[in-house]
This record gives sequence, C-alpha cells and structure tokens, in this order.
Amino acid sequence: MATIFDVARHAAVSTSTVSHVVNGTRKVSAETARRVQEAIAAVGYTPNGIARALAVSTTNSVGIAVSTISNPYFGDIIGAIERECTRLGLMVFLSDTHDNPEHELRVVKAQHLRRVDGIILAPSETGDSETLNYIETNKIPCVLVDRLTSSKFDRVGIQNKHAMGMVVGHLADHGHQRIGFISGQPGFATAIERTEGFRAAISERGLSFDETLIRAGDSIVGAAAAATELLSRPDRPSALAVGNNMSMIGVMRAIRAIGMRVPEDIALVGFDDFEWADCFEPRLTVIAQPVEEIGRKAAELLVRRIAADQNGDLLKPQTVRLKPTLVIRQSCGCNPSAT
Repeated sequence: MATIFDVARHAAVSTSTVSHVVNGTRKVSAETARRVQEAIAAVGYTPNGIARALAVSTTNSVGIAVSTISNPYFGDIIGAIERECTRLGLMVFLSDTHDNPEHELRVVKAQHLRRVDGIILAPSETGDSETLNYIETNKIPCVLVDRLTSSKFDRVGIQNKHAMGMVVGHLADHGHQRIGFISGQPGFATAIERTEGFRAAISERGLSFDETLIRAGDSIVGAAAAATELLSRPDRPSALAVGNNMSMIGVMRAIRAIGMRVPEDIALVGFDDFEWADCFEPRLTVIAQPVEEIGRKAAELLVRRIAADQNGDLLKPQTVRLKPTLVIRQSCGCNPSAT
C-alpha cells in the first residue's frame, strides 16, 4: 500500500509539502503542486490515506543508534541513511551506542523521549536484548542494520555466509589448504554468521578443518594477539581471512611486528572496503559491502514501517540480504588483472 512517504519521495518534496498541497493549508508553487499531484496518481495514493497518516502526531525525525566510534564502517551507512532521510524531509538524530548494551538502552530511551518517529539500530547483543524488548513494548518503528538479530523487526544486511564462501573459495582456488580466520567481536551477529560461513565453506571445499585456526579479535589489540598466536605456530596457516576492518588493523600490525611479508609469507583477505584498503602496500583484497544500498534500504524500510503504523496497517517484518563483492587486489597473492 502506498504511503505519504512514497508520494514525497516520488515528488522529491517533504511530507509536510504533500500535506499542504492536499489540504490547502499553505501556498506552494504551481510546479511543486503539479509534481505532488502527479506523484499521488503515480503511486496510487488517496487523499484520505494521506489525511489519515497526517492525523497522527509526528516529528518528521528518526533516530540512528550505532557504534560510530569503535566501528567507522558505520559512517558510510549513516551517510546513506541521512541522505535518504533528507530527501524525504526527515531530520536525523545520531547517537553512539559504543557497542555497550546498557548505554545502547539509554540511547534508545533518550531518542524515544525526543519523540522520533522511528529508530535504525545496529544491536550490540544477539537475541531479545533489553533494548529490543523496550522497542517492541513501546511499539517504536525500528529497522536493524548489519547485525540481524531478532526477526521481529525489519532488517537490512549482507549475505555473510555467502561472503565467507567467496573468501574461502578464492583462497582455496589459489592453493591454500590451511586457512585461518579472525572473526571480530565474539557474540555479535555478524561475527557468528561469518564464523559459521567460514566453517561451512571449509567443509564444502573439502579442506582439512582445524578449529584452532579460528580466533576472535574483539579489538585491534585482540586481533593482533590472535594473529600473532596463529602465525607463530609451526603449523601456521598459509592464509588469513579477517572478519572486519578494525580486526584487519590489528592483524596488519602483528604481521609487521613478526617481520612477515604479505602475500609472500601469508595471504590476506579482509572484510569492508574501507577508504585506506587501496592504499596499503600490498593493496588489500577485501569483501566489499554495499554500504550505500544498506543505508538507503534501511531508511526506506523505516519510513514504510512508520507509515504503516500510523495508518494502522499490518506489515510483516521484512529481511533484506544484499550481495557482497570480492574485490581482488594483491594481498591474497593474486594479480588482479589476471583474475
């Protein structure tokens, strides 16, 4: 069912402008009015439906609750969300959860008190956390990004298990039999999915599975310690897969401290095509996540959820899994032009 947000997006105006055109509460330019009327016709929306949505008190604002400091990867997603919300005439309030469950709950409660119309959240816990229980109890429209924990909410992320299959498959195709994995923060949904994907890919490729080659890197320091342990073993892996951008920093530090060379002594494939991945020597092979699409889709799902709740429409939670891309550079031992 089309919503007021669909009309505003189609006409490239704010929801308040749609309201003024429909209800005649403020004069708008003839060109704007024409675009709004054409958008109403194009999306199949009725003035009664718009009036019904506008009758509910809204603030035309949404909250974003993610860990922006400990994980800069979210910066690109936040930018995409903000751009999409701006197009729809929505204000964005950003709060850093610090990936701390208690602080995350305080952040969400504070955004709720500011009367945001909905929240986009990257949960710091799996399952039904206190934060998610609070959101559900208070019927706050919510979309989960990256860490797709509870199926009770709309969710947007990537195909993590498929991504790990791409990583393991690429390394196996280039002769690597012992592949180590540093997963990132233990307990996070993404780390769990990527670890499961790594195990499955090792099995599917018929490689000898060694559980001791899987380590958690809960921080830059933790990832460095995990990499040092794996690479100091007499039966060390010939390749390492790394589960996120922050862990990659720790791994690179460990490799340098040990005095090993990439890719001559150890092949390396990471996660997240962060800005400086192409500036390393050698340049890093990574799984690139479609962060722009993740952010845009999260905003789109949230405004639809807000409109559905305002209109009293039943809308089943939707999960969107986007495809990752393997960006081949030199750290895996390949010549990109030859692959």
